[in-house]
Amino acid sequence: MKRRTITGVKPTGTPHIGNYIGAIKPAIDLSKNNSRECFYFIADLHALNSIYKRAELKQLTYEVAATWLALGLDTEESLFYRQSDIPELVQLQWVLSAATSKGLMNRAHAYKAKVAENQADGKEEDDGVNMGLFNYPIMMAADILMFQSDDVPVGKDNIQHIEMARDIAQSFNRNYGYTFKLPEAVIAEDTAVIPGTDGRKMSKSYGNTIPIFTEEKELEKRIKRIRTDSTAPDEPKDTKGSTLFELYRAFATKVETKQMSEAFASGIGYGTVKQELFMVMNRELSGPRKEFHTLLKDKVIIDRLLTKGKEKVQPVANLMMEEVYRKIGLT
Repeated sequence: MKRRTITGVKPTGTPHIGNYIGAIKPAIDLSKNNSRECFYFIADLHALNSIYKRAELKQLTYEVAATWLALGLDTEESLFYRQSDIPELVQLQWVLSAATSKGLMNRAHAYKAKVAENQADGKEEDDGVNMGLFNYPIMMAADILMFQSDDVPVGKDNIQHIEMARDIAQSFNRNYGYTFKLPEAVIAEDTAVIPGTDGRKMSKSYGNTIPIFTEEKELEKRIKRIRTDSTAPDEPKDTKGSTLFELYRAFATKVETKQMSEAFASGIGYGTVKQELFMVMNRELSGPRKEFHTLLKDKVIIDRLLTKGKEKVQPVANLMMEEVYRKIGLT
């Protein structure tokens, strides 16, 4: 039996290189493995926690869909859908909420970070915290458990979500008998944290991202802004912890990466590295960039593919909810 893999991307901003390296590319590579059945979804319900404008949410949803398609997702070999098209997910979230302790939610990284931020600013601990944010891990658990997912590709900073999904599944299974598989986190160690232009994790909240499909001139400009240390141009440089090297090897061939590693040891200048980085990134993204803009001009294609994905996925979700309701006595 094929192992099931599930990956979701929130439409809360224009997809950037961090999304591509850390989630999209590894997930698409997995879809080419004949031993796997892959589910890919646009997490538009999750986006409601921070996007409050209808037009913005709609546009960002199309951008995320076009990104996956432009980067090579084969919708014939995988299941590609919009989270909000599967109402059973919300039903399952509510059922799982009754099997989840508040103490577990108190330990969620996103919630704790918001509380710490409020405390540092002298605000009430829960200032600006909506229940969507607080219950986010339960909805994510529903996304994963609904389809009996075996593997969930994540970065190191998102392992907790998988651990919580396992905790919630175990709680439900103890109460009602074995129902849900316990998912495993799949971590790409070499791309666990993707650095942004300032050296911190690439994140929209830090304003340090490089959009995947930014035009050539803007791409070159953003690469030139990448922060480097004060090592002299002709001095040897360490590839470990280098934002430039981490980004370079994500787009270069193995031969090119080896040559660049040797160039770092020999004392290549950072200006030259930035030029080389622009060349390999633009080479790999120019084709998908064109396809991305083509798809956004004709959104009918995107709508058709998402509808097709819904028609494949909803029967699976419906059967699972029937099983869950039978277990808890709501048949």
